[in-house]
Amino acid sequence: MDTIWRMLRSNRAASEDRSILSLFDDPQRFDDFSLTVDGMLLDYAKTSIDADARRLLVQLAEEAGVERQRDEMFNGEKINTSEDRAVLHTALRSRAESHPAGVLAGIRKTRTRMEVFATALRNGEIKAADGGPITEVISIGIGGSDLGPSMGVKALGAYHDGPKVRFVSNIDGAHFTEASKRVDPARALVIVASKTFTTIETMTNAETAKKWLGKGAESQMVAISSALDKTAAFGIPADRVFGFENWVGGRYSMWGPIGLPIMLAVGPERFAEFLDGGYAMDMHFREAPLAANMPVLLALTGIWHRNICDYPTRATLPYDQRLSRLPAYLQQLDMESNGKCVMADGTPVAQLTGPVVWGQAGTNGQHAFYQLLHQGTNVVPCEFMVAAEGFEPSLQHHHELLKANCLAQSEALMRGRVSKNMRPCRAFPGNRPSTTLAYRKLTPFTLGQIIALYEHRVFVEGVIWGINSFDQWGVELGKEMATALVPLVQGADASDKDGSTQGLLKALNAG
Repeated sequence: MDTIWRMLRSNRAASEDRSILSLFDDPQRFDDFSLTVDGMLLDYAKTSIDADARRLLVQLAEEAGVERQRDEMFNGEKINTSEDRAVLHTALRSRAESHPAGVLAGIRKTRTRMEVFATALRNGEIKAADGGPITEVISIGIGGSDLGPSMGVKALGAYHDGPKVRFVSNIDGAHFTEASKRVDPARALVIVASKTFTTIETMTNAETAKKWLGKGAESQMVAISSALDKTAAFGIPADRVFGFENWVGGRYSMWGPIGLPIMLAVGPERFAEFLDGGYAMDMHFREAPLAANMPVLLALTGIWHRNICDYPTRATLPYDQRLSRLPAYLQQLDMESNGKCVMADGTPVAQLTGPVVWGQAGTNGQHAFYQLLHQGTNVVPCEFMVAAEGFEPSLQHHHELLKANCLAQSEALMRGRVSKNMRPCRAFPGNRPSTTLAYRKLTPFTLGQIIALYEHRVFVEGVIWGINSFDQWGVELGKEMATALVPLVQGADASDKDGSTQGLLKALNAG
């Protein structure tokens, strides 16, 4: 692979002064550097990747073993080597007998239980404490147990015909207070999502919710957990517990029981359509050649920008208000997966790994940080998303303006604007890369496609870097130290701490 890395950098050095716009002198540029899969279009023509660079990038993926490791993942081999686990979140959305024996049977049994429960709650068979229908759901979780379902419920707001769903993640008491404000406990259901049922933020909020619900709280609670002993000790009946296996990582878990809030909001049929979208992208990822594979091409664009162009960040910019939580979701998916400094074999990484992922929904971002995107000293590759159609026919002019803004921003980043008589402060350097993901409408199927696309993109980048994208040891140290610091915050002796920590404790503990 070292030879290919050198050839890619030579390609970049030889073409660095060439503008992206000049690549469109080739009338086939868009056709050659875009791809459509099941109605979804990825345009990566507004990048500096040319045919030679793409050929080398595909060769890089081949030599890194992307196809082999992809097949190992789908076949249930333990590719999460540091935890000796398989990685089978794709099985949660599978529609074929293409996973290890017994895996799909368990998944389908659990999903059927979810569907029965969701249907009964949505049609009023499951009663609230006052005998009426449950009108509010408060879902408690953190990390993957929160970001996926909260993003999904918001994304599918146009299909929301079930109870109102609120989310609590932060251990800050303000979060539960605000989420439960103006909610009648007698009409509420509380979901506690924690695989181990030990996550301190989640369990602290769960205890608070239990007190808030009052007498008989357990009958108004559901657990998403595999720790049946702990859920039983908490008082939640076994028939209200939905579990999942250790081969589903938190940030990949919204396809299964963690997605119950989505199912409650939009119904089992719409949730199934969401799974179908993910499965369709899985099949494309498994079957398409690398050079015509959407997740692979999106990943290779990321590799080009991170490792060959040395761009440290990338911006996720959905021009879709209902996807306003998607940048935060993708931030966890990407940075928790690929924010690694050692390879899977324990040796230091040979290349820069995961970029900083950030963003905001357009057009809001245009009035916040696009100044830096256009004229800042750092080049930030932008990843736009936009739908051809909205859900508000009476507000069609709004959607037309939204689309115009999205297309204008990607074009302006590429073209720039410079002239002889222009004041420097008004000049735009241009030549700033972007991709655009275009789709017909933000349906459940489309959302499934988008999430699976980015999951596989992260996987491919991780394979090329030689890292394990499925563990997250980097989050452990701070949690361990926080537990040890609780007594110090409560006034215990802190003399063994550094001067800064001692000073901060003194200031925070002052009367």
